Amino acid sequence: MQLTERQRQIMLGMARGLRLKDHRDIEGSKNYALHYPDGRSEPVDAADVEALVELGLISSNKKFPSATYWPTEVGHAAILTLQSEASPEHR
Repeated sequence: MQLTERQRQIMLGMARGLRLKDHRDIEGSKNYALHYPDGRSEPVDAADVEALVELGLISSNKKFPSATYWPTEVGHAAILTLQSEASPEHR
């Protein structure tokens, strides 16, 4: 499975406890962001989230106006692979 560097960062961030959420405005436009425990947030490109959903790596609770995403079983397996690739013995 080929992920972009940004998609890898999103998955690994979720594994570290960051929350991926979408936020809809009154017109229905969505903005995606990774939320840190200290209250900071970092914008995420919609195309990256959509790709991760299409690959079956993440899913959401489909809430309105703000949905939360989490890794699926397939996503957890992918995270383990990404973490092992990032470990020093694989470089």
